[in-house]
Amino acid sequence: MEYRKLRVIISGGGTGGHIFPAVSIARKLMEVNPETEILFVGAEGKMEMEKVPREGFRIVGLPIVGLQRQLTLRNIVNDIQVPFKFVGSIARARRIIKEFKPEIAVGVGGYASAPLLMAATRMKIPALIQEQNGFAGLTNKMLGNKVQSICVAYEGMERFFPADKIVMSGNPIRPEMHPYTAEDRLEGLRLYGFSPEKKHILIVGGSLGSGTLNNAMKAWIEAGCPGGEDVEILWQCGKYYKKGIDAFMEGRNLPAIKHSDFISRMDLAYAMADVIVSRSGASSVSEICATAKAAVFVPSPNVAEDHQTHNAMALVRKDAALLVKDADAASKLMPAALELVRDPERIASLERNALAMALPDAAMTIVDEIYKILAK
Repeated sequence: MEYRKLRVIISGGGTGGHIFPAVSIARKLMEVNPETEILFVGAEGKMEMEKVPREGFRIVGLPIVGLQRQLTLRNIVNDIQVPFKFVGSIARARRIIKEFKPEIAVGVGGYASAPLLMAATRMKIPALIQEQNGFAGLTNKMLGNKVQSICVAYEGMERFFPADKIVMSGNPIRPEMHPYTAEDRLEGLRLYGFSPEKKHILIVGGSLGSGTLNNAMKAWIEAGCPGGEDVEILWQCGKYYKKGIDAFMEGRNLPAIKHSDFISRMDLAYAMADVIVSRSGASSVSEICATAKAAVFVPSPNVAEDHQTHNAMALVRKDAALLVKDADAASKLMPAALELVRDPERIASLERNALAMALPDAAMTIVDEIYKILAK
């Protein structure tokens, strides 16, 4: 296939789970043809407006906001504005498209995807959407009949989209996420100051953190860390919870537990871990498959359509991961992780089955699909 120069708009964001795949697609487009021009479209005030420029790409914002389900005065005021901001966002998206003149629009989900892709398809611009989760989001379900191709990461997505448009691509992930060697493990242990003679658990709640995972750890520590002999733990508590966890850990002599708000070398954190405890956002699940790691998932109940449970169950059904319900985490999470970390045969089985589900060339598959659409 000839990878000619393109003009591409990529829209979406709101969370890292939308931004990382979008950036991975953009990088792959630039890799196959460095002259390709890419414009990101995000939602004003959301994290993509900071993170995308740091990755070297230009982004413009739409005034779109999402509906808030919790009943507060602030949320009521927000929700009244939603339809007006949506209409305004479609109008601005049309102006952006007229100015940039893209050959194709790519949507990755999130607030900005809907108005941008609606405007693009009405203007007869070819479009592709990428659905990261095992349960399709509302925006992508609305767009499914209007776009040329739908790239998915899970089987059975015919429930949500026209079967003839579906491409099994997987989720684009960071290139440093791959199965690790014994040398990678030792490098990770050295970086984090852990012993090669012990077992290791990585608890990762995302950049903002997870209250459920943090509370499960606190409950276990307060109980005297039962079953934690010869186990070392790297605990990403998230920046939102860092101050409270610092106060909780102060005065406790627990050298086997190291906590931080952010892990810059996540590849080495994965490499040194025998077991990973994590939420089951789409990117996390895809990275765990690609790195062939044994995981205990705790799906967040605070997401639309409970899609994290669907993501985790796709692995659980194939004996590729374990699942602990959010409501049970305080009492069951650490016992489950500690039982697993001491069972090398079970770990090896989960690792094999997770790797079998990995689709490490997702970004390239999506880029090829973009070129196929434009060749028609």
